[in-house]
Amino acid sequence: MAQPDAEDRPPRHVAIIMDGNGRWAASRGRPRAFGHQAGVEAVREAVRAAGRLGLTHLTLFSFSTENWRRPAAEIDALFDLLRRFVAADLERLHGEGVRVRIIGRREGLSPDLIATIERVEARTRDNDRFHLTIAFNYGGRDELVRAAQRAAAAAGGDLSGLDEAGLTAHLDTAGLPDPDLVIRTSGERRLSNFLLWQTAYAELIFLDVLWPDFSEADLRAALEEYARRERRYGGVRA
Repeated sequence: MAQPDAEDRPPRHVAIIMDGNGRWAASRGRPRAFGHQAGVEAVREAVRAAGRLGLTHLTLFSFSTENWRRPAAEIDALFDLLRRFVAADLERLHGEGVRVRIIGRREGLSPDLIATIERVEARTRDNDRFHLTIAFNYGGRDELVRAAQRAAAAAGGDLSGLDEAGLTAHLDTAGLPDPDLVIRTSGERRLSNFLLWQTAYAELIFLDVLWPDFSEADLRAALEEYARRERRYGGVRA
C-alpha cells in the first residue's frame, strides 16, 4: 500500500460511491432506470468538475457484485448504460487525455460487454492527463480473494513471503494511488464493500444529495471539508 508523505497535500485521487439514483427517480414517480439514466449525466459532470478542480484520479462505483440481486430488467438497463456511455463518450475522453480503467470481476459478463470494456481500455491506455476508473461488477472482498489467488499462482503456492506491496500489485487497482477521499452520496454512511484495502486511511465524507443531483459545488464542498481535516495515518502531530 502506498505510504503517504509526511506533509498534507490536496487530494489527487477521489473515489465516489454513486448512490441514490433509484430514490431520485421514485421521488419523481419514474422507474429506477430513469434515475440511472440521469446518473450518467452526473458522471459526465463529475469527470469534468474533477479535472477543473485539479484532481488527477477519479474512481466511481458503478455496479457491485451484490447488485446482481436486483431485478433483471434493472441490471440489463445498467449494462446498457455502460455500453451507451462508452459509445457516446469514448472519443471525447480519449481526445481529452483521459485514461479509462474498468475494475471488477469480468466472469459472468456477456461477451459483448467484455468487448466494450476491452475497447475503452485499449483506446485510452496511453493517456495520462486524467485517470478515470469505473468499478463495475466490483466488490472489495471479491477483489481481495482474486488478488490472493493471483499472488499464490505467481508464487507457486508459497505465500510466506507475501507482503503488503506484493498483494497490492495483484489488486485490480495496481498502479493507481490509494484514494485520499471517499465521497458517498444519498445520505447512507457505509462503504458497501468498496475498495476495502485501498481506503484504509482515506477520509470519508457522506453527502445527503442524491447522485443525479451531484454537482461541481458538491465536489468543491467535499474538497474544502477534506482540507480542514488532519491526516495522521496512525501517528501524531509534532
